[in-house]
Amino acid sequence: MKNIILFSFSALLGITTITAQEYKVITSVESIVPSGLGRSRIIDANADRDFKEFTSEQTEEDNTRNKSKRGDIRVKDFEETKLLNFYNIAGIRFQNIAANDALISSKLSDMSQNGWELVFVTSGVEADAGNTDGQGIFITRYIFKR
Repeated sequence: MKNIILFSFSALLGITTITAQEYKVITSVESIVPSGLGRSRIIDANADRDFKEFTSEQTEEDNTRNKSKRGDIRVKDFEETKLLNFYNIAGIRFQNIAANDALISSKLSDMSQNGWELVFVTSGVEADAGNTDGQGIFITRYIFKR
């Protein structure tokens, strides 16, 4: 009987300690601009935003435009870690990629040590790849929870 009560109390305690999870997004932006002219960074916002403050609901009866101000949404309190560009004047620079990997690994390890669990990673590339394409980025979002 004592074991059943203890087990029930432990289960109840486990249920009550389940709380809302916190999520955090870290973004790396790596330049794929020829000649190393772009900028590459890891971005980590230090400010919180509540999406509800900047969300409007459109209905058939009320299709009023969202009037949120960009300046209110913008985050000026963030951590910026410099990364190296994929290219230099001679072309692709594998040492730069290795350096970026080391810095990103360090950031991910630090996040893990601070109680964050990496749950999802998504990447994308933007470049038109035409003959005159002089712009492009490789962006990766690391999504953590705790």
